[in-house]
Amino acid sequence: MSISQGASQRQALLMLAPLLDEHEKKLAKQFDLVRAFDSKAQEAVLADRPERFRAVVTNGVMGVPTTAVGALVNLSLIAVNGVGVDGIDLDQVKARGIRVETTIDILTDAVADHAVALLLSLLRQVCVADRFVRAGMWRGGAFPSLGTTLRGQRVGIIGLGRIGQAIASRLLPFGVKLAYHNRNEVHGCNYAYHPNACSLAAHSDILIVAAAGGNATSCLVNATVLEALGAKGFIVNVARGSVIDEAELVARLQDGRLGGAALDVYIDEPQVPPSLFGLDNVVLQPHIGSATLQTRKAMGDYVVNAVCRHTR
Repeated sequence: MSISQGASQRQALLMLAPLLDEHEKKLAKQFDLVRAFDSKAQEAVLADRPERFRAVVTNGVMGVPTTAVGALVNLSLIAVNGVGVDGIDLDQVKARGIRVETTIDILTDAVADHAVALLLSLLRQVCVADRFVRAGMWRGGAFPSLGTTLRGQRVGIIGLGRIGQAIASRLLPFGVKLAYHNRNEVHGCNYAYHPNACSLAAHSDILIVAAAGGNATSCLVNATVLEALGAKGFIVNVARGSVIDEAELVARLQDGRLGGAALDVYIDEPQVPPSLFGLDNVVLQPHIGSATLQTRKAMGDYVVNAVCRHTR
C-alpha cells in the first residue's frame, strides 16, 4: 500500500485495482490515492481509518470484498473498471444506497472482437501452427493436421446481452447458423432461442460463453451441457471462468470427449489448470478481452470522470 503525497485535506480514494498511469495521475491531482491490490494491503487499509473513503476504484475481477464494503462505513461509490459485478455483494450495496458505476458498453467491441479471434484461432489451429513454425518443424514436412471451417457451423451463444449480440453480428458474415440461450428470450431477435444451455449445446457445433458471472450462472456449462456439445464440439469463453465447470472441461479436453476450447477466463485467475498447457486443442489467453489501448483508455476516462463527478 502506498499513499500519494498531497494536502492532508484532500479526499482519500481507495484503489483495489490499478488503472493506466495517465488515469492514476489524473486522480492523484485531486485525491490521496491509497492502493491496496492484494488481501494483505486491504486488511491494512481497513484497519486504518476506513471511514475516510467515500469512493473505491476496482475492476470486474477484484470487485469489492463483502467485508470491505461493511468496513467502509462512508462508502457511496464503487467505480468498476469493467462490466462484471459478480465480485460485489449487490444486496448489501443496494441496502446501503451505494452507487455502482461500470464501464458498460465501452468494452463491448473489444471483447466481441477477441471472441471471434479466439474462435478462428481455435478452429484454424493458429497457435499450434505458430509453434510448429517457430520450432523449425516445417523444414521436416508439412503441418500434420487440418483445421475446421467456420462457414456453415452451428454457433450457440450463451448470454445474448450487449457482448453476445456484438459477437453474433460479427459472425453473421461467416455464414454460420446462430442460436442462443438467455435468461429470457430477446424480443425481436431472429436467432433460434433455447430455454436452457443443454438444449442449445445439443443443437450447436460451437458454444460461445458471454453470460454474466455470479451465483446464478455458476457452472451453467456443466457435464450435461458439455456432453450434449460432444466430442467434435468447440467452446469459447470470454465471460467468467465460473460459468463453466472447469474440472469437467479439462477432463473432457484431455480424453477427447470435447473437440477444443479457447479460454480467456478461469475460475481462480491468474491460476490456470497446468494440465491444459500441453494440449494442442486449447487456446489460452490471460483475460485480455478488453485489452486494447483505445478501449482501456476509454474505460479509464469513464472511471476517472465518474469518481470526480461523484466526489465534488
